[in-house]
Amino acid sequence: MPRKPDTPGRVAPPVHARSVRTQAQFEAFSAVLAAAGQLERELVEVLKRAGLSLAQYNVLRILRGAGAAGLACGQVGGRLIRHDPDVTRLTDRLEKRGLLERSREAADRRIVRTRITAAGLALLADLDDPIDRLHERQMGHMSEQRLASLKKLLEDTRARAG
Repeated sequence: MPRKPDTPGRVAPPVHARSVRTQAQFEAFSAVLAAAGQLERELVEVLKRAGLSLAQYNVLRILRGAGAAGLACGQVGGRLIRHDPDVTRLTDRLEKRGLLERSREAADRRIVRTRITAAGLALLADLDDPIDRLHERQMGHMSEQRLASLKKLLEDTRARAG
């Protein structure tokens, strides 16, 4: 049914009716974005005290998981939670702070291996408890089963989206 004219002689277009499913999808999408934004803001506050951005923390976390062998820069970039086109810039800043080191591979000089330093490991160790407490406050109301279900649902959604 057409709406009343906004101006004399003009009829406004009809309001588009959305299906219940479409509305539910949008509401779920909005809820995911709102939750992610809130979770991220709280983590950024914890990291700010250590002088780290979320992306820098993510690089250090990835390198800690890689162990002594480290990773090539491209591998680090491929494991980031949020894509960052300039992994080199991220690693430059962390290297200047002594939190990671880079070296060229002897067998293939094109490959730059990135490893976390003892200082980087110590910084992450200092952050582990505050971040664990934050995650407990944020998601401690869910059982391990519900957390696993949420993770699976979000992974499935991410796979379909991209």
